[in-house]
Amino acid sequence: MENMLHLAPSQALPMDRTIFLREQLPQAISAAASLPVIDMSRSSDEVRRAILDAGMEFGFFLVVNHGIPEEVMRDMAEVCEEFFQLPAADKAYMYSEDRHKPNRIFSGTTYETGGEKYWRDCLRLACPFPVGDGTRDWPHTPQRLRGVIEHFTTLTRGVGMELLQLLSEAMGIRPDYFEGDISSGDVVLNINHYPPCPNPEKTLGLPPHCDRNLITLLLPGSVYGLDVAYKGEWIKVEPMPGAFIVNFGQQLEVVTNGLLKSIEHRVVTSSTLARTAVATFIMPTPDCLIGPAKEFVAEDKPPCYRTVRFRDFMRIYNVVKLGSSVNLTTDLKNVQKEI
Repeated sequence: MENMLHLAPSQALPMDRTIFLREQLPQAISAAASLPVIDMSRSSDEVRRAILDAGMEFGFFLVVNHGIPEEVMRDMAEVCEEFFQLPAADKAYMYSEDRHKPNRIFSGTTYETGGEKYWRDCLRLACPFPVGDGTRDWPHTPQRLRGVIEHFTTLTRGVGMELLQLLSEAMGIRPDYFEGDISSGDVVLNINHYPPCPNPEKTLGLPPHCDRNLITLLLPGSVYGLDVAYKGEWIKVEPMPGAFIVNFGQQLEVVTNGLLKSIEHRVVTSSTLARTAVATFIMPTPDCLIGPAKEFVAEDKPPCYRTVRFRDFMRIYNVVKLGSSVNLTTDLKNVQKEI
């Protein structure tokens, strides 16, 4: 597979492999709706209610005053930029198309999407908790990269777990419901770099998809690129200084028996600006059994999803719908029937 790492950005991907019909890429809306902003410095009752309301309405929200120092977020953004600015030869040893390899660089997407490629380079890292030898296969340059990423990941996971606790309390389940195997897998980081694209109207950075994990926290950088599906349209999500963009993964949809939804989103490209964004995925352990919690099942609301091991879910759910799909990705209930 051709990849951006060994080519100038303008030559990175053959355009005949990344072109979509114009009608497949409708423009994002920017005024019809916007994601809620949740201020975590407010009272616990307010934050709990705001998280649940945002989750039920959008499946996405922004969080501010989350407790992670600005310098930590800034250092993370800077070291990721430094990594992608390294000469290709200095990072080629990390390149692999083996999607089962936990630490690697690749281009395009890991979904099976019929051969189309996407305008993205990605450094994917798996961070075990507690942090230990699992980071030995991380890049060794820039020199400060490992320390910065370990610190950032530890703090970001902490915010994610706090959000899950507040959400649990808001839904009336025990506060520690999401502790244990359901959140104790490796924290996976996708450090995505989107170079300037010659034809952004016909090329995506990432196709419409839903996250397969539990909860995701995105450090979006300063350049717009994320669109979120909402009522048959796309919301254009503008970055906010100091904020994380948070969205629910499909395991939260399963646990809540569909009360919360994992919402489709995509990444668009720019002809003039590069964009680097860091997605932190809180994951279950591979053998974790995940199904609807008893609190969300009743005689008039039977289980909508099967209880399955997370590794089996990940093995089956690896296909996304291409093009302009808005809430039309493969239905999660139907996917589970194949497991």
